[in-house]
Order: sequence, then C-alpha cells, then structure tokens
Amino acid sequence: METVETGQTVPLKTWIAVVGATLGAFMAILNIQIVNASLADIQGAIGAGIDDGGWISTSYLVAEIIVIPLTGWLARVFSLRRYLIVNAALFLVFSIACAFARDLGQMIVLRAIQGFSGGVLIPMAFTIIITMLPKAKQPVGLALFALSATFAPSIGPTIGGYLTENWGWQYIFYVNLVPGLVMLGMLAASLEKSPMQLGLLRKGDWPGIATMAIGLAALQTVLEEGNKEDWFGSPYIVRLSVVAAVSLVLFIVIELTAREPLLNLRLLLRRNFGFGIVANFLMGFALYGSVFVLPQYLSRIQGYNSEQIGFVLAWTGLPQLILIPFVPRLMQRFDARLVIGVGFVLFAASNFLNIFMTADYAADQLLWPNIVRAVGQALAFAPLSAIATAGIERENAGSASSLFNMMRNLGGAVGIAALQTFLAKREQFHSNILTAPVSLFDEETRIRIAKLTSYFLSHGIADPVTAGHKAVVAIGAAIRKQAFIMAFSDTFFLLGAALVIALVACLLLRKPGQLAGGGGH
Repeated sequence: METVETGQTVPLKTWIAVVGATLGAFMAILNIQIVNASLADIQGAIGAGIDDGGWISTSYLVAEIIVIPLTGWLARVFSLRRYLIVNAALFLVFSIACAFARDLGQMIVLRAIQGFSGGVLIPMAFTIIITMLPKAKQPVGLALFALSATFAPSIGPTIGGYLTENWGWQYIFYVNLVPGLVMLGMLAASLEKSPMQLGLLRKGDWPGIATMAIGLAALQTVLEEGNKEDWFGSPYIVRLSVVAAVSLVLFIVIELTAREPLLNLRLLLRRNFGFGIVANFLMGFALYGSVFVLPQYLSRIQGYNSEQIGFVLAWTGLPQLILIPFVPRLMQRFDARLVIGVGFVLFAASNFLNIFMTADYAADQLLWPNIVRAVGQALAFAPLSAIATAGIERENAGSASSLFNMMRNLGGAVGIAALQTFLAKREQFHSNILTAPVSLFDEETRIRIAKLTSYFLSHGIADPVTAGHKAVVAIGAAIRKQAFIMAFSDTFFLLGAALVIALVACLLLRKPGQLAGGGGH
C-alpha cells in the first residue's frame, strides 16, 4: 500500500463501506457486554442454572475468537462483499432467533452461530479501513473503528441494563435489527462485486485451521470456566489446557513452515506490529477486565441493579463519542506515539484512582475515574492501530487484521479469567488478616457483639440466643464486605499495572514514516 498525499479525496462509496463495516463491528462487540449485563434475567427465563448459564456468553466468545483468524482467507475465497454481507445477514437473523430461545441448549447453539457470524464483522471492518482508505485517511477510519473496539464494551452494560429493566431481556437482541438493516444497506450499496476463488479451498491451510480452531476453543473454554472449576484442581481444566497448549504449538509450527499459511505470523517480528500487538493485548486485558470488575463491585458492595450499573458505566463510554472524532487531528499535529502514551497514562491513572476504596465509594466517587478512563481509551486505540499497521502490505492486511483483533479479544478473556481468580484470592487474604484480631477473648469484640445483640432484641427478635447468633453473623458479613472492598482496590491496582506495561511496549514503537502530519513525517 503506497503512501498518498494528505489532500487526496476518498470516494463517498468508500466512506459508506467504512461506516457500514464499522457499524457491524460495533454491533458484534456490543453483543458481548450487552448480554452479560442481562445474564441473570436470561438464565431465569430459560431455566438455566448459574453455573451453566455462563455458556450463554462463552459460546458466543468461543465462536467469535475462532472465526476472527479465518476471515482474511475466507474473504478471499468467497469475495469480500459476499462474505461480509452474508455474515452480516446471518448475524441479524440469529440475533432475533436468540430472543425466542426456550431452553439453554437452544440458546447456546444460537449464540454460537451469532458469534461465528458476528466475529467476521470485527476484522473485516479493520481490513476495509487499512486496504480501502489511503494512509492519510486511515486515522479517520481507525477512529471510527475505535467506537466499536473501546466504546461498545463500555456502553454495552448501559444499554443492556436499561433494556432489561424497562423492556425485557429479549430487547437486547431486538436492538440489533434497525442498525443491522442500515449496515446491510450500506454494505450492499458500497462494496464492489468480485468473483469467488473457490479453488483456494483446495489449497487451504487445513492443518493450520484445525489446530487453531481446536486450540483457541480449548483455551477460551479454560479461561471462561477455569475459576469456576478451581483451575488445575479440575481434571477437566487440566485436559483442556493440554489440548490447548499442544494444538496452539502445532499451529505455530504449521504456520511458520506452510507454503501458504492461514496467518503470516512473521508479521509479529516487525517491531511496530509486534509491540503494537503486546500493547493491544494488554489494552484488551484492561478494557474488558474493567468492564467486568466495575459491575461486580457495584452489584456486590453497593447493591446496584443492572440499570443503575449501566448508568455508572455510561461515563466510561459517552466522553469517547465526543473525543474520538478529534483523535485524527491530534495524530496530524503530534507524534502518534505521544498521543498513545498520554492515552495509556490516563487509562492507567483511572484505575489507580480506585485503589483506596471504602464502603461509601459509589457512583459519585467513580465519576471522575470513569471519565479519565474514557479519555485514555479514546486517545490510545486509533493511534496504536495506525502505528502497528503502518507499512503492512495489502497481501498481509488480512493476517494483520486477524491477529490484531484476535489478540485484543484474547487479552480480554485472559483479563477476566485472571481478575476473577485474583479477586477471590485477595478477598481470602484480606478476610484472614481482618478476622485474626476478632476473638471472643477481645474486649472490643465482646462489646460489639453485645451492642448488636441489643439492637436485634429491640428490633423484633425475642430470643437472646438467636439475637446473639445474628450479631456474630453480622460481624462476619461486615468483615467479608470490607475484605471484598480491599480486594477490589487490589484488582484496580493490577489493571493499572497491566496498562503501565502496555505503556512500556508503546515506548518501544518506532516512529513510522507512513502516517501523515505530526505523527508521520
């Protein structure tokens, strides 16, 4: 892809394709978080248990992460226009179908197909931006894509919570219909027809496809189910981990030795793409991790419902709508690496602002950290994508897009799994420390129990033994709540630390010559 002058105009048709494709990516990513916000309601409606209900999200994520690396090759086989439009239509059909699921089995199958078709929309939007737009205009396209990559996960719980509380959980699937039809119309009107190349199926990297699909499916399942199954204390998780490790090692060997590999892994050896992938993985870790941690905190500690949680999280998304359109101009005026650095510093700072939480730490206290986080995410994503993919040849665009988007999603899966375990372990740690001084031999403890016993006796409990028992239980609950608050504070520190590492990776990026303006000459 050649460098072009900043003033080169882009046909309206191309912009329609870019906007239509990024709208599709936005919807595909939104459907991860919008469903998570309403999972309890869906589980109750279809009779799924708490443990098994997690597969409503897991099936979508597994299918999505498998299909992302396949999209570049399949788009060449079936033609970009046909492949994208068919999958966009399937995504809409199965979105609506999910609203009519009657049991867990149906929902898992429908969500998996929805994820498999939706997963196509994410890297294809990225590919269209880096192949159809000239280099000088790519920051604008990548800013649009940032709305799907960072804004959609942030606003998902807000939309999901509002629809579930006011309209019913089915509407989290119906909400895809109108924007989906707009997307289909834009793609059909703007993408050029091209012939299929079905002959590529015979020459396909089938060993690579098989090992990748098995490895990623096993790895995603391990990450989703590991905490619930006690990680390597479970033979099921151990077996899946072995399958994932063996399959992914074989996949790497196959890709490095195949004549026509599914993915060009050698792109990772390019300095900017390699370090960009590391930063992007950690961004996924923190982005999806914080969207997981905040609702957990607000629900467990503050007792918020899904709609209230959504309104708190709205401030991690709404400022991005205002700021993201200005990011391409910032990239023209300043070195893009500086914009990325400021973004990661702010994103990290937003987490460090939450490391001294108390029982009174709620919506008002979270407002400024959430706004700072929104600004940081908006500044970091588009410039990082631009620098990482600068200089990628047209024939490698599919591989670059697949790897870049897959690693962000994988970072999110690793982040949520790690944070679930970290949160549980830190709660145990703090509980043990806080419980140690609490003893019946301690005067303060006896006084506290006596006061609580008197309180319960004066509030409807006639039996002194029952009142005393409730007093002890109340003290235990208070200790556990405080331990959880401290554990959440530790978890935000871990998120901030991950972003500091991402910042270090960004400092190792080389200034690319292909970007326009202050970021490129």
